[in-house]
Amino acid sequence: MNIDLPEKRYYSIGELAQAFDVNASLIRFWDKEFDILKPKKNAKGNRMFTPADVKNLSLIYHLVKERGFTLEGAKGHLKKTDKKPLDKFEMISRLEHIKKELLAIKGEL
Repeated sequence: MNIDLPEKRYYSIGELAQAFDVNASLIRFWDKEFDILKPKKNAKGNRMFTPADVKNLSLIYHLVKERGFTLEGAKGHLKKTDKKPLDKFEMISRLEHIKKELLAIKGEL
């Protein structure tokens, strides 16, 4: 899944919900369930997600929605492999993006 978000320091929960095409309540739920998500809260108490949180949220989305992990399975997978899944996930995402661009170039030929 390729997420189109502008370069910013912080993203609101609404922006992320729209980018991931899920409800904001699901992101709030994942925030409570997964320790790797650590959004800042502003004076109003609104969650503000950093780009690192967005990467972690992408990984959680991939595990739960795309690969079909249960929440407990995703938590165990993240704890078991530490930082390595994020590196592999980023690499796979980049390769999928490159593949999409190459197929578009091939279609233009």
